[in-house]
Amino acid sequence: MRPWRTMSSRLMEVYGEKVYKIPIKLQLTCPNRDGTAGRGGCIFCGEEGGSFENEPAGTPIHEQLARGRKRLEKIGPKKYIAYLQNFSNTYMPVPVLKNILTACLEEDITGIAIATRPDCFREEHADLLQELQRNSGREITVELGLQSPNHSTLKKINRGHSPADYVRAQLLLRDYGLRSCVHLIPNLPWDNKEDAVEAAKLVSALGVDEVKLHALYIVKDTALGRMYERGEIRMGTKEEYQETVILFLRHLSEDMVVQRVIGRAPKKNALFCNWNTSWWKIRDEIASQMVYNGWKQGDLREQDRGILLSDGAN
Repeated sequence: MRPWRTMSSRLMEVYGEKVYKIPIKLQLTCPNRDGTAGRGGCIFCGEEGGSFENEPAGTPIHEQLARGRKRLEKIGPKKYIAYLQNFSNTYMPVPVLKNILTACLEEDITGIAIATRPDCFREEHADLLQELQRNSGREITVELGLQSPNHSTLKKINRGHSPADYVRAQLLLRDYGLRSCVHLIPNLPWDNKEDAVEAAKLVSALGVDEVKLHALYIVKDTALGRMYERGEIRMGTKEEYQETVILFLRHLSEDMVVQRVIGRAPKKNALFCNWNTSWWKIRDEIASQMVYNGWKQGDLREQDRGILLSDGAN
């Protein structure tokens, strides 16, 4: 048992067996790459658009699903979640998105997860996903990339959207009965521990269902990579990352599912990657520290709920 609510335990509760994600890579871009919201994309994003384990873009969806099953056959799951992972997967005409999602609905696909940007999710997308969820009986989850609650940081990383855009999209998901996940990078060079606490408070107050944390890794030939090579940014230590994640988790709603506290990152073409340490070791050290100190997810939430005024106070 980990001192946070894990994704694997939640899926076991819902389906009674192991369920694994199969990533799907589409031929896409983002609005902060094509000039709609900006140029160049996020400063940390390489040409792969945020993933590195997928099949080539343009591979038919049924082939990507089949190869994903093949990779997982030693583990032996019988149910899967189709995960539209790269770039912004609602940044396309709604009829095109509908055809793609329909192609994912193979018999053993029990749900669909869709990664996108807050400014690329609107009512027409929510209408489509609500209808698909109702008619197919599959659970639909939208994963929104916020990365930081700090507006200044979002501008520095050329994110092209604001915290308010995220709040709007998250409220839309909640209103339409769609499951939500938020992506955050706790160790962006311009953020601090207070930003991590603010992020935990924000997503808890909004009723987000799941959270993914990812340590920042730096890829060659990106804007961030060039800044790193010029010595313009400082990457914190592994211990600082762990402290920040622990603080985040302790302020996070105990009901929220924590998909991960650190992600796997590609070592190929990376200038900086998880402090040259296995992701699972960093994860296990976070868990061990929390258990040793008697800390758990949400144990600082009470102090975040505010101070009740005494009777008769103005």
